[in-house]
Amino acid sequence: MHEIRLGDDAAEAIRYDEVLRVPALSVGRYVLPASAEDPQQPHTEDEIYLVRSGRGILRTPTGEVAAVPGAMLFVPAGEEHRFVEIEEPLDVIVVFGPAEHTNRPVEHKDIKERG
Repeated sequence: MHEIRLGDDAAEAIRYDEVLRVPALSVGRYVLPASAEDPQQPHTEDEIYLVRSGRGILRTPTGEVAAVPGAMLFVPAGEEHRFVEIEEPLDVIVVFGPAEHTNRPVEHKDIKERG
């Protein structure tokens, strides 16, 4: 069993912190200040966002959905997506399955990730 503790500090800058990693999944915390531009690119793993606090919109090529406290949002591997119209700082738990970067081609992995 693992206990995961997440701080409650305000989103002053875009930040992603991985808090748990096992082969089948990874969990992180993603914070975006109000009015921030989300720089993320499509991921090679399926992804679930659990919105802890804040308000914005998750935009994909197929539509938009409100990112509000309590929302659970799914993005399949490879799909373009980003948070937009961030009205209040977003604090989001991110779950990747399998663990983030697991499916990325070897030639794109960092030397540290090659183990």
